[in-house]
Amino acid sequence: MTRILATATIEHIDETISVSGWVNSRRDHGGLIFIDVRDHTGVVQIVVNPEAHDAFSLAETIRDEYVLAITGVVTERDENLKNPNLATGTIEIVAETITILNKSDPLPVAVSDDGQQSNEELRLKYRYLDLRRPSMQQTLKRRSDYYKILRQYMDEQSFTEVTTPILANSSPEGARDFLVPSRVHPGKFYALPQAPQQFKQLLMVGGLDRYYQIATCFRDEDPRADRLYGDFYQLDLEMSFVDDGEVIRSTMEPLIKRLVTEFGGKQLVSSDTPRIPYQEAMDRFGSDKPDLRFAMELTDLSEELADTEFGVFKNTLASGGVVKAIRVEGGASLSRSQIDKFTDIAKREGAGGLAYISYENGESKSPIAKFLSASELDVIKTKMHASDGDTVFFGTDKRETVNKVLGKLRSEFADHFGLKDPNKVALAWIVDFPFYEWDEGAKKVDFGHNPFSMPRGGAEVLTAADTDEKKLTIVADQYDMVMNGYEIASGAVRNHNPEVMYEAFGVLGYSREYVEDKFGAMLSAFKFGAPPHAGAAFGIDRIFMVLSDESNIREVVAFPKNGSGVDVMMSSPSTVDAVQLKDLSLQIEE
Repeated sequence: MTRILATATIEHIDETISVSGWVNSRRDHGGLIFIDVRDHTGVVQIVVNPEAHDAFSLAETIRDEYVLAITGVVTERDENLKNPNLATGTIEIVAETITILNKSDPLPVAVSDDGQQSNEELRLKYRYLDLRRPSMQQTLKRRSDYYKILRQYMDEQSFTEVTTPILANSSPEGARDFLVPSRVHPGKFYALPQAPQQFKQLLMVGGLDRYYQIATCFRDEDPRADRLYGDFYQLDLEMSFVDDGEVIRSTMEPLIKRLVTEFGGKQLVSSDTPRIPYQEAMDRFGSDKPDLRFAMELTDLSEELADTEFGVFKNTLASGGVVKAIRVEGGASLSRSQIDKFTDIAKREGAGGLAYISYENGESKSPIAKFLSASELDVIKTKMHASDGDTVFFGTDKRETVNKVLGKLRSEFADHFGLKDPNKVALAWIVDFPFYEWDEGAKKVDFGHNPFSMPRGGAEVLTAADTDEKKLTIVADQYDMVMNGYEIASGAVRNHNPEVMYEAFGVLGYSREYVEDKFGAMLSAFKFGAPPHAGAAFGIDRIFMVLSDESNIREVVAFPKNGSGVDVMMSSPSTVDAVQLKDLSLQIEE
């Protein structure tokens, strides 16, 4: 007999059918036994009468999460017994036969969304049980639907799906590689790709006009709430004969908007997606991934306070720093202890403290007000558009530090005052990233993002960069897409000219031999007529997380590692046998 799914049973009244699933609950009412059976579609109630002797005897032994197969007649419930809260609440199945397909020990974690949820570490250890929860079943189904939309859109845009190798070569992508030692070639290593970067560019050289894949990528980066450890997934794409990043942006933006409104059921803050240069984003929002669901922009007060006698501001300005501020509507309601909490946050980001002015009953109240002149207080209030109930918070230091501190506070204040509406999505493109940046640890200039991007101005601007200061002014046609404060995509116009690539590395002191050793296959290919090309990669785990109203990315993946990068379910990473190490010409140093 064909198995009928739980929610489809209502279509078979007065028919004898078969259902299978897990015991969601069992209730013994003396003369009758009721069993709620659950499959991936929902729950259906089974009634077992004593007249069905074998079934009734078996039902008395059944416990939660046993796996059953049941044959019986679908009957309509009496009107007063119907359950409007259940999709199958108008019917029940009167059991004729019951087969126990498998028994279950008492569960170590809850498999219901009702009541208190088990802690994450336990849920990840028994993830195969955690996945039984209806909400997790729905997440997996929605993720499958999400992939269908991605593939459908890329097909509509004439992209060709191509899979690229997992065993690849190590290359500088900005994170640590996962290395795979070679048995056949002792002492040499493959690397799991941080992205299919070189392969997709080689596809363009190979004549493919538009490529994409839902790619598995591997990066040895510390995990966090919005970043999986180890492996993650991205919608990777590349287009030939493109020398302007706007082509990529205009091609892919409609997909993200469709996902937001049609798939996610959310409202776009604006139908127009702004293009914001990197430095402008840092100066206005203190972040290259600003959340635009709320305003609270950073305002530079350095010019207005140029002649101040307030020592903290005066000394900073004299040393080339800045004074900036943000206005927090309703900030005057913050208690002293709450302000202390935000001060601690500012200090963790590099600030020495957190000065502020609150506005109440037409007065400026602040520990620093007595150090500022009346005209300075007036200009601060005017430029910050402050009114009663507001508080203005200041940052004073080097521009980069102030932007970082106030950018972090901007997000924290928005959380505190409930400004991040989960039903709204704000998109933005951040463009014109620095081609090079200062590496404070190494005390030298290094690549800002990946080295395969095209610097605006090409070889000429690189040749002219004979000082660190000039190098740091070069921008690349690189772009990120931002959604509600999360980076969801990164891309660039590629450097398809070998001479420009040699020069880009040469500016940093790398030899032509180094470039050829690291990127020989790509350089060699570029010498045989590489078209201009550009591309991007969208973090589909992170997008799905936002559209699912989750703040923890591990909630939207079937089998994630924990916050320490450990798969507690499979006990990975683990030790391996000495024989395996010997095969790979490796040994462990204690």
